[in-house]
Amino acid sequence: MEGLKVSNANLVVYVHPSKSKQVSQAVLRELSSLLFKFSEAFDGVVLAYDVNSLDKCAKILPGVHPYFGVKLKVNLLLFSPKPDMLLEGKVVKLTQESIHVVVLGFSSAIISEKDIRKEFVYKNKHDQDVYASNSHKRHLIKVGTMIRFLVKSFDEEILHVYGSLIPDHTGSIYWLDKNLEVVSHTDRSAKKRESEGEQKMLEKDAADGNPSTLVTVQKIKNSKKQKIREES
Repeated sequence: MEGLKVSNANLVVYVHPSKSKQVSQAVLRELSSLLFKFSEAFDGVVLAYDVNSLDKCAKILPGVHPYFGVKLKVNLLLFSPKPDMLLEGKVVKLTQESIHVVVLGFSSAIISEKDIRKEFVYKNKHDQDVYASNSHKRHLIKVGTMIRFLVKSFDEEILHVYGSLIPDHTGSIYWLDKNLEVVSHTDRSAKKRESEGEQKMLEKDAADGNPSTLVTVQKIKNSKKQKIREES
């Protein structure tokens, strides 16, 4: 899934003097306070952290309460969705107007009716709401389905994603992973059959004595001969 990245950061954590005997715990507590919040400094939501090193030499800061700064190196796992990225999430609610999704267990996403491609039709099957594809009868989206969708925008304050199912490579992950390659192969085969059909029609016209068609067929044959020589 896109939207996830790892950032290597050099941080300074300010610790109260009363925690001077428990510096490691105090540092981890401060880092934990960053979790599942959007950080402008890191341009993303902090999902996890891993402390690489902790500087044993701390700098005391002047003030009423002389905090001391502890330097450390940290790897941060960030969730930073941008427009046109592909995200994956679990459908938790369906209505005729929208599909509601949860991403990574904490971020909500909504895909409105205008952002669902016309291929999908809202239906109620066996007392269950579903979006069913008119093109592929086994391609269904219902509550519990894991879907892949495109990011339109991301609200950093409430960690809310606005998504889209317009592109053909979006929809049920199970169906896409199982059938997208087959569909693509079918499309290529159809184009090949169409091309071969056009060539046969040209050759038939040429046999009937159409001068312009004779020239076209000769060009096709010459092109094929040239391709065979290049491949050899």
